[in-house]
Amino acid sequence: MLLNRCKQNLIFLFLFLHFRQGGTIIGSSRCADFRTAEGRKRAARNLLSRNISNLVVVGGDGSLTGANLLRQEWPAIVAEWSKENRQQQQGNSNLAKLNLVGIIGSIDNDFQGTEMTVGADSALFRIQEAVDVLRTTAAR
Repeated sequence: MLLNRCKQNLIFLFLFLHFRQGGTIIGSSRCADFRTAEGRKRAARNLLSRNISNLVVVGGDGSLTGANLLRQEWPAIVAEWSKENRQQQQGNSNLAKLNLVGIIGSIDNDFQGTEMTVGADSALFRIQEAVDVLRTTAAR
């Protein structure tokens, strides 16, 4: 999402319609470009052009590692972007720092110190649902 300059408005209807749907529904998972410094730079520039410096990242090791790398690279990217966009950035010191909240989202439920990660419950529910269907089918 950050790389393609698109926004997904998460309105109530969207959430209601997809509440029980598993997996990534906004198309933001496993982005190969974000694994490179150039890809993260492009994402940061997209955020900066929209005056966004606060992110909540829900994901596993890859997502949270990528977010942390973006946070580390942020000051250099902001400095470069500011030189190119002096008028746009004038008076906006909020962009100097990337505020980041990371939430463990993993179907593996393998994060030490947590009772259950975001995603584990829905994965277990899907497994239980599939086993129930198989059990019903096998009984016929």
